Amino acid sequence: MTTQHWLRDERLHFGVGIEDTFVPQEGVGRRRLDEYELMQHYENWREDLDLAAEAGAEFIRWGIPWYLVEPRPGEFDWRWLDQVSAHMQQLGLRCVVDLMHYGTPLWLDNQFVNAAYPERIASYARAVAERYAGVWDDFTPLNEPVINAIYCGEDGVWPPYLVGDDGFAKVIVALAKGMVRTQQEIAAVNPAARFVHVDAGFRWEGDHGGRLGRELLEERRFISLDLITGRVVPGHAMHAYLTRNGISAHDLAWFADNAVTPDYVGVNYYPGFTTARYRADGSTEPVEAGTTGLRDLIELYWNRYELPIVVTETSRGGSVESRLAWLDESLEEIDALRREGVPVLGYTWFPFFTLVDWLYRHDTKTPDDWFVHMGLVDVVRGADRRLERRKTDVFGAFQDRARV
Repeated sequence: MTTQHWLRDERLHFGVGIEDTFVPQEGVGRRRLDEYELMQHYENWREDLDLAAEAGAEFIRWGIPWYLVEPRPGEFDWRWLDQVSAHMQQLGLRCVVDLMHYGTPLWLDNQFVNAAYPERIASYARAVAERYAGVWDDFTPLNEPVINAIYCGEDGVWPPYLVGDDGFAKVIVALAKGMVRTQQEIAAVNPAARFVHVDAGFRWEGDHGGRLGRELLEERRFISLDLITGRVVPGHAMHAYLTRNGISAHDLAWFADNAVTPDYVGVNYYPGFTTARYRADGSTEPVEAGTTGLRDLIELYWNRYELPIVVTETSRGGSVESRLAWLDESLEEIDALRREGVPVLGYTWFPFFTLVDWLYRHDTKTPDDWFVHMGLVDVVRGADRRLERRKTDVFGAFQDRARV
């Protein structure tokens, strides 16, 4: 007998997510970036999870710091995860486990382009899935693969600091292979597992598409999901792009032979910066797109893959008033899409509380100088240097909507 998955009923399910970017590699002018450390989540994890449950969240997107859990190859330290998973279960808070949120362990030379990366991450994922089966059954193999490949492979901002189309191609193929192997290994030890593929839904305005051109940009945003589902075959726009940037036809054929399908497609959307416009000099600037952009992305992913949609990240930075307005506007648009037959099954306010801007990694200013308030809860540092969690009016509004 097959039990219906909890997302598959008629309700819209409400969740929150804790920002969990981990880039532990340091260097000259490059600080370690661990959002849990910067937000004192390691010390306050129990309070943070209690607050998430109090907000009315049914589920939480929460990531594992791989670099700490597997400090040496094949050696795992489960002590903290055991406590966290048990407390989530006690709260009745379902976890969509974020297995990879950018950073690899320090022992993995060359990070994502290490030849062993796909098997290393698959081995780690299998160990997690096996240990927590029945407690954690929902997984995101890798968060925002295209942004990951841009930062690590195209723009040279994060390890392994590759640049250009050649670098992007190498990193995105390695990430996608790791995603496939992760899903395969988790399914082998936990047949009840479900998979939520999460990507940032890029949008552009204007006719200029930078050095790649608008048409190729439109296709490239789907590259990771097209790879893992075996769609990048001869004739696909990304097949030609990848092969001319050093990826062999044999490597691409591997994906068609090992195709996996997620259970849900997660769409990350921020009204103030998901959409961009190219300037004449080739740089980009963010464009406010509101609910028009949200609808556009959801419909694009639904029409392309015909898989149920979860809004896995959305929020608006700035004042509490602007956040309250976005909560109402975005939920109204999602309700309209659902009435039209688009299966949007989940809504995630992300981040749940304040985060530190990623630019902190390349700066010498304090974390407080890089605080970005986008959450239901604001974080404020006290005289004792501890970070206090302060519920905003958005917390109560979200709670009211989630508990209807």
